[in-house]
Amino acid sequence: MEWILLTALALIVIGAIILVVIGMRDSNQEDKLQERLAEFAARGESASLEEIELSQPISERIIVPLARSFGRFATRFTPQNAIQSTAHMLELAGNPRGLDPSIFWLARFFFAILLGGGLFFVFSISDSSWSLSRQLIVVALATIFGFFLPQMLLQSKIDRRQKSVRKSMPDALDLLTICVEAGLGFDGAMQKVYEKWDSELSMAFGRALREIQLGKLRREALRTMADRLGVAEMSSFVAAVIQSEQLGVSMAKVLRIQADQMRIKRRQLAEEEAHKAPIKMLIPMALLIFPSICIVLMTPALLMMMRSALSGILGFN
Repeated sequence: MEWILLTALALIVIGAIILVVIGMRDSNQEDKLQERLAEFAARGESASLEEIELSQPISERIIVPLARSFGRFATRFTPQNAIQSTAHMLELAGNPRGLDPSIFWLARFFFAILLGGGLFFVFSISDSSWSLSRQLIVVALATIFGFFLPQMLLQSKIDRRQKSVRKSMPDALDLLTICVEAGLGFDGAMQKVYEKWDSELSMAFGRALREIQLGKLRREALRTMADRLGVAEMSSFVAAVIQSEQLGVSMAKVLRIQADQMRIKRRQLAEEEAHKAPIKMLIPMALLIFPSICIVLMTPALLMMMRSALSGILGFN
């Protein structure tokens, strides 16, 4: 029985290492095979496709394809709506580390097995006084937590990205307004935002520009950009830009109005966060600060009462 548990734990650890290796890959890096082809072309050397593939790292040749195969196997048991929802959430998060839905669902299953199987292994080799039912409940809770842990991390990534977009939108719209008033077209103004800044919003503008250059209509590219960001302010901005194009309204005037509205919205969000601060401070104050103050203030009085005549009345003796 012990060797079966050890084998299962080893498989879980190997799977976790595979996921870590995949997660550590840079999401912005180009295809390794394309890099090798460019390298051989620059050298002027002739090589077969097999030699080029063998020159890639072992992680790109074995580990990543194996993980993707397991991920596709895991997605067979996953509802299609859940896969589409996961793909949309990955888009909202900016495709962190180049993940796709199959790898993400594989990570969820592996984290569930890792935490649940790890606790089960610990309980099986330890002399715990807990009953079997309590151990099973703890293992089940750990498994559920491991299954939803990647989902919580992804949602946290989405919230941080959307917060960054909301924070940078007024300044980006100011730059768009200045560029349009200076005589640039809207596409040229977006290009300036993409060149000057390195943020989530500028990268979204850059991706929309590439789609426009590939032949996509500007309004469709802007709507797709708003859907990828999932920010209500961006959707409102895109709708205003599209309406200004259709109605022939001055683009600079629309951008200036939108920039003023976004600045007011950012100020309101900052005030909302400031009003939440006292409520958030209650928990550390109640659990950490108030007990310490009570100990510092009450201990001398308690010691004096124990040494006084009231000690016998209060039952300290």
